[in-house]
Amino acid sequence: DRHSVFLSTAELHGCLGGTHVEDWESGNVTASVSESGQCVCHVFLPDTTFPADRVEHMQEIVGFEAKLAVYLQDLTELTIRVNILESSPDKYIKLDFELLRIELREFEALVSQLKNSLNSSSPIFDSLYTEIHNMTLIVNQLESYDESNLAVFRIELAKLQKKLEDCQKEQELINPDIGNCNHTGILALGKPMVLQLNAHLTPGSIYGGWGKDSKPLRGSESMYFFGAYSSPSISDFYLYSNYDKLILRSAFKHHRTPNGWAGLGSNFIVHGNSLYYQRNSPLSMAKLNLTSSTYDYRVISAASSKFSYSYSASQFLDFAADENGMWVMYASEASKGKIVIAKIEEKSFGVEDQWNTGVFKEMVGNSFMACGVMYATRSVDVATEEIYYAFDTKTKEEKHLSIQFQKFQDKYTNLDYNPTDQKLYMYNNGYYVSYNVKFDKE
Repeated sequence: DRHSVFLSTAELHGCLGGTHVEDWESGNVTASVSESGQCVCHVFLPDTTFPADRVEHMQEIVGFEAKLAVYLQDLTELTIRVNILESSPDKYIKLDFELLRIELREFEALVSQLKNSLNSSSPIFDSLYTEIHNMTLIVNQLESYDESNLAVFRIELAKLQKKLEDCQKEQELINPDIGNCNHTGILALGKPMVLQLNAHLTPGSIYGGWGKDSKPLRGSESMYFFGAYSSPSISDFYLYSNYDKLILRSAFKHHRTPNGWAGLGSNFIVHGNSLYYQRNSPLSMAKLNLTSSTYDYRVISAASSKFSYSYSASQFLDFAADENGMWVMYASEASKGKIVIAKIEEKSFGVEDQWNTGVFKEMVGNSFMACGVMYATRSVDVATEEIYYAFDTKTKEEKHLSIQFQKFQDKYTNLDYNPTDQKLYMYNNGYYVSYNVKFDKE
């Protein structure tokens, strides 16, 4: 604003300290002489109103600059995290993706605030918007990749964890008492433990068996065996030093039966380092010493080739082993198709005693021995099997039971009890399956 001050010449001269008016006037101050002869000093003073709004605006900008510095540092770290996520998406979970999106939205909001506050547009803002948008797309794509590929893996992992937990609970529940027969019989079976396909990796090998030596020699307690074929004829047999070798299909010994010694059916076992199986012709018990590879056989004249289990043909002689020794089960014309239990004398490889049961073999899916008791199974439905009959060779008493258990597939061709671990070993359409056995203790 222009302010005029009227002074006398002497006052003006004194005020100016003796300087000439022409020398003094400059900038916002001018001097002149009025018509009346008075000296006039013209002073231009700035607006006396304090610009608080401008200061607040500058303070906001300074605040945004400080905030921007922090967010730029965070943006750099976020870029690194996105790069890591891009290279290793399997190490992140859904929460990580959501946190990244939240941070990106915060960056976008900050850029919008800065742009509105400065009331301007610049390539810097456009570049920031583009970078945030691109990073959001990357996060979304990676999450989509995670959901379509890794989610399946996580689901399977959760299933596996649940199975392991169930297995642990089952082990604690059953707690086998190896070698002890002080019980009243089988109370229940655990859930099927499906290991894998057979050594040929094909479910086409529906005939066969697997398991452990029921009377292992010292040093061979962990040995497993396996034999599987596309037909009921037995010709090849494999031995594995331990469980891992079985899974890896790395056999340390392979036996192929010579001419005249081919087997039949899926009813073989390993007991005392010898393989016991059904010989084709003549129909007889065959024995293969797994160390010396020598063969022997015994004919059971009463055994008939007319009667087999309902699940598979050609299983005329079914071998079993338990805490009391070795057994073979068959049906005869004299028994009218009902199962006969015969106790095998191991040294002479002959029959030392036998018992007639009241169950028809062709009505039975399979049978096994445990603590001198024969148990027979049958199908309930495609997913359920039932132990429905038992015969005690000690008391000669029979019982009708209903002990149901799950089966992996509809039909199976081999089911044997092993007294060394109190488990049932099933060969089910090419798969290795096992069950824990729980006995009803007295």
